[in-house]
Amino acid sequence: MNLWFQRLTQAAMALCLATMAALVFVNVVLRYGFGYGIAASEELSRLLFVWMMFIGATAAYPTGEHMAFTSLLLPLRKRPRAFAAMTALIRVLVLLACALVGWGAWQQFVVGLASKSVVLGYPAALLPLPALLCSLAIGAMALAELIRRTPLNLGHGADLE
Repeated sequence: MNLWFQRLTQAAMALCLATMAALVFVNVVLRYGFGYGIAASEELSRLLFVWMMFIGATAAYPTGEHMAFTSLLLPLRKRPRAFAAMTALIRVLVLLACALVGWGAWQQFVVGLASKSVVLGYPAALLPLPALLCSLAIGAMALAELIRRTPLNLGHGADLE
């Protein structure tokens, strides 16, 4: 994927993580040092954590860093038709999973529009929104790979899969 996409997602995740770390640190110091805590820090940290995880999942897909059982596909590399068919099946299954996650996230998003968070009062729809966006993005990438017949990348760095 493009370098700008990687840098943008890494910067967004770093910003989420830095904000979460600062909020939790300040809250811990205030609670144990002064007997007072900021209730909003927990709620905002939870929201940022959800966003960070789905940004990371989206960024991991084009680089092939999601969990894969490549040992099951390695024997098929010598049989190009079978390997291509299995690749297409995997991409269709990814599309199906994205559709299921996206549908569930959409339903939660719609429900969340009618309610607000307890402390900060932001729309509760902001919690399932990253799941919806992630499923749309990964689904679009998987569909493009399916149409282009992009072969699976079996060169993962991990030894155990």
